[in-house]
Amino acid sequence: MELRHLRCFVALAEERHFGRAAARLAMTQPPLTTAIQQLEASVGARLFERNSRGVAITTAGAALLPRALSLLEQAAAAAREARDVGLGLAGSLRIGFAGTVLYRGLPQVLRNFAAAHPRLRLSLHELSSAEQLAELAQDRLDLGFVHTPRVPPGFSQILLSSQPFMACLPAGHVLAGKAAEGAPPLDLRQLAGEPFALIMRAVSPDYHDRILAACAAAGFEPEARFELRHWLSVVSVIAQGLGVGLVPAALQQAGLPGVSFRPLAAPLAPYDTHCLWRTQRDLAALQAFLDAVRGVAESGPPSRRAAPRD
Repeated sequence: MELRHLRCFVALAEERHFGRAAARLAMTQPPLTTAIQQLEASVGARLFERNSRGVAITTAGAALLPRALSLLEQAAAAAREARDVGLGLAGSLRIGFAGTVLYRGLPQVLRNFAAAHPRLRLSLHELSSAEQLAELAQDRLDLGFVHTPRVPPGFSQILLSSQPFMACLPAGHVLAGKAAEGAPPLDLRQLAGEPFALIMRAVSPDYHDRILAACAAAGFEPEARFELRHWLSVVSVIAQGLGVGLVPAALQQAGLPGVSFRPLAAPLAPYDTHCLWRTQRDLAALQAFLDAVRGVAESGPPSRRAAPRD
């Protein structure tokens, strides 16, 4: 039984006339007759009876008709799905992200992508940068949003956003009282002797080490009282008055009460978010998503405008 046999069967069942069915199928009557005979042989039953007015469908034919219509629709739907996936109009993507990207870049990308590609499904997984690199290497993610310059060979990246580090202080801290608009930036040396809340080195080695190096350059070694897996946890600990920290500026958008943010007099290197994917991964859906990333990245400051890099 072939799809062409079913198309011929459905046309004849609906037209009840060989001539009209052949015209509908843009074929002559002899190949239509042959197709019906082949289908009947495959089914093992007569599907039509000829009469003086044309063709009458048999009981076996009537039983086959709804199934034939269903099979043809399923085949058409499968073809449409395959075509749309090939064109990047349907399918799915597995995306990793580090938590702070929720406050800078990712929501805009997701909104723009959903508006342009409503049939593409996204599966998002919150993971550290190190975890994302491992998942990308095993092809368990299609792309990720990471906060690390440690990009393995064979990957490309787009700079989505770049933001400064800020001092994060409990709202009641003596230095927080100077955080009014127009106040001078904070000299990092003023935090010497304070207990620090830090992102864990195992989660973000680059930024953990960058904060320690900045403190060392300011002439002191911070007391790392808390080492935490998420930047939001760092801010939460500080909000409880249990320490101070240096965090990406986007954390201000979290709106947690009990904290104050101040710019630094000697800025650290910026906190960059990169969209990362395998250079050779040729998926139309992936390219469509990367277009949405570029659209958001290119709306940023020209001096930090995103561009793919190997």
